[in-house]
Amino acid sequence: MSRKRPPSFADVPNIADPQGFVCFMNRYLEWMAVRNYSPRTIDSRQVHLTQFINWCAQRSLLRPAEITKPILERYQRFLYHYRQLNGKPLSFPSQYNHLVAIRAWFKWLTRDNFILYNPASELELPKRASRLPKAVLSESEAEQVLAQPDIATPLGLRDRAMIETFYSTGIRRFELIGLRLQDLDAERGTLMVRQGKGRKDRVIPIGARAIAWIEKYLADVRPHLCCGYEDGRLFLSHLGEPLSPHSLSRLIHAYVDAAEIGKQGSCHLFRHTMATLMHENGADIRHIQAMLGHASLDTTQVYTQMSIKKLKQVHTLTHPARSERSLTVDWNQEDPTPEELFADLEAERLEELSD
Repeated sequence: MSRKRPPSFADVPNIADPQGFVCFMNRYLEWMAVRNYSPRTIDSRQVHLTQFINWCAQRSLLRPAEITKPILERYQRFLYHYRQLNGKPLSFPSQYNHLVAIRAWFKWLTRDNFILYNPASELELPKRASRLPKAVLSESEAEQVLAQPDIATPLGLRDRAMIETFYSTGIRRFELIGLRLQDLDAERGTLMVRQGKGRKDRVIPIGARAIAWIEKYLADVRPHLCCGYEDGRLFLSHLGEPLSPHSLSRLIHAYVDAAEIGKQGSCHLFRHTMATLMHENGADIRHIQAMLGHASLDTTQVYTQMSIKKLKQVHTLTHPARSERSLTVDWNQEDPTPEELFADLEAERLEELSD
């Protein structure tokens, strides 16, 4: 994944110090890359560690060996009191991500004997509260948002296809951006999501209506967006390039606002909405987890035994784009609660906002 900006170490006096923060950070990021950590994870760690290194440099702390637990606790308080340019504090999921990056780094430094002890080993992370979604669209509200793009224009048609894909599948923002032409199987009504969260691939159902809009986009719009540049991405920007996460969020947010439904949200709003409406229409919570890619260690075996044919049937019967509503599912294991599922979704949304 390409980084928009190189890390800035304006406050670090001797960046090339072999025992200094920057050199150890670079070695750690290389170690992660060699062990096949995802580019998203590596980029996130670099951002968080860079911020910590600059904070340390402002206090004349230049080497990992100089860091103690009280210093890390002081940085934790700094994150808690920090205010962004808009005046808002960092969310607790964002504070959590900052501290997890530091704790993982110092664990690596200690294990490879670069420092004598791990000052972060007993650092207490903030609790990640279980919060339900702020807003979920009803079926009629979702249709209002879907009607906002001007399908008489090429980009409006593309946008309708993208929103239909979000609504039908509940995939994440970065998963939609990463979709490639070969990932859509229109005949089987499935979508291959490659390298989702946790670097896991999964095959999920996609509704006939979403497929129809994608096919119209592929026939009428995408050939004109390529502009000679072709890397196989399904959805392209007006310049023929892959979409950026923030531009996609702004685009979807604008359509939600234009619908004037009194609710706010962006890409993740449709992830919440799909899960909620399918559950209300009778889908088993485990099927919804499979759609979302939320397989936990306790339920992974269930997913491996679940065929895409069965999941497709559940999607067809419970997604609000279809009128059929009856469904019977027989599970022998205890289901996770809907509250747990939707709390996970809200935590995921907040994590996405902090990226």
